[in-house]
Amino acid sequence: MRLEKVETNADVVRSRLAPTPSGFLHLGNAFSFVLTWLLTRHHKGRLLLRIDDIDAGRKRPAYVNDIFDNLHWLGLDWDKGPKDAEDFEFSFSQLKEPRRYAQILEELWKTGALYVCTCSRSQVQAACMNGVYSGTCRHRNLAPDTPDAAWRVYVPENTIIAIPEYSGTVRHVPLAREMGDFVVRRKNGLPAYQVASLADDFHYGSNLIVRGVDLLPSTAAQLFLARLLPPNAFGEVVFYHHPLLRDPDGLKLSKSAGSLSLQALRQKWQSPAPLYRALAEVLQIKSGRVSNVEDLLAAFSPLHLPTGEATLTGLW
Repeated sequence: MRLEKVETNADVVRSRLAPTPSGFLHLGNAFSFVLTWLLTRHHKGRLLLRIDDIDAGRKRPAYVNDIFDNLHWLGLDWDKGPKDAEDFEFSFSQLKEPRRYAQILEELWKTGALYVCTCSRSQVQAACMNGVYSGTCRHRNLAPDTPDAAWRVYVPENTIIAIPEYSGTVRHVPLAREMGDFVVRRKNGLPAYQVASLADDFHYGSNLIVRGVDLLPSTAAQLFLARLLPPNAFGEVVFYHHPLLRDPDGLKLSKSAGSLSLQALRQKWQSPAPLYRALAEVLQIKSGRVSNVEDLLAAFSPLHLPTGEATLTGLW
């Protein structure tokens, strides 16, 4: 089966906003979205809104609505994707694209790199150091249609993945040590995040991906899968892994930890101007000139993208 890709112009920058509707968005999400928007618009590129809802068990309508409310409040626009929550559910939900993901899973199975695993999460945690799967089922040769079983991909020991960065540098991630033989199809038959994200980025022709540095292992996993597929689905992609925002205690902002939400900031402020002034300082822009994302874009230079720890001052 031939993998299908949307026709694209190789000279055009194509990026995406890819929130997950698993909680209310926070400042860290806004930081990533704004950086993605700035880079794409700076290069006069095309921006896709892609809401990653393949994990249907964690999805809530309130979280989907929150995505659109925050993107509009931040003043971020996009060129392709749903215009609102109703349009998303009707036309763009990942759950409506089973063929796209089944196609990639079928191609991956043909490579001989996948195997079937019946281990439960508790068994994995009990048997594996640091939560990295040790390959218990690697040589059991279970049938692909084994009930209540996941599919994993074999990651050879000492596998190192080179990741091309927007800055021109290359990062190297020890994938076997970071993730081991990771899951590509869950026990419910749905694709794991790594497969769904790769399939969508290939389908829409993404060639610039902006994400937090905490997702370096995910990037390495997706590059590893892409290199198993003909043609290499990520052959032209570069990445910008930005630093994470921290709360006043130095902890990573997260949905699960109940970090300061954008919803709360919308209620606190009439506009996102305080946020954009704080972002301007991170991007080495004179914040007195900045009150919205267009002001930020007018003074933006990729040379000043943050690489070290990022802190937004005056917001706490």
